[in-house]
Amino acid sequence: QVQLVESGGGLVQAGGSLRLSCAASGRTFSSYAMGWFRQAPGKEREFVVAISWSGARTAYADSVKGRFTISRDNAKTTVYLQMNSLKPEDTAVYYCAAGRSFGSWSNWGQGTQVTVSS
Repeated sequence: QVQLVESGGGLVQAGGSLRLSCAASGRTFSSYAMGWFRQAPGKEREFVVAISWSGARTAYADSVKGRFTISRDNAKTTVYLQMNSLKPEDTAVYYCAAGRSFGSWSNWGQGTQVTVSS
């Protein structure tokens, strides 16, 4: 089990950037795939991006390809989401998730709000 705490959300203008962090506790962080999801008001939670335990494999939603970049530092037990060229439609609560494989997300953070103004 890992406990996840997101940070780095905030208010930014369209075209701006933010970097989210997800700090994980637990000795087994490096064995988990990590992902970011988001949920906008009135919408279902959606997948944004994921990274394998080693960082060798990543997967991105089409809506964020070329703008968002996921990375991880296993020594710091932290995963990052660099978000560039933000759009108002990126406004959502962003959640960090951990799982033994892509699609098997078993642990979730509490979320961090990202608001992009037009």
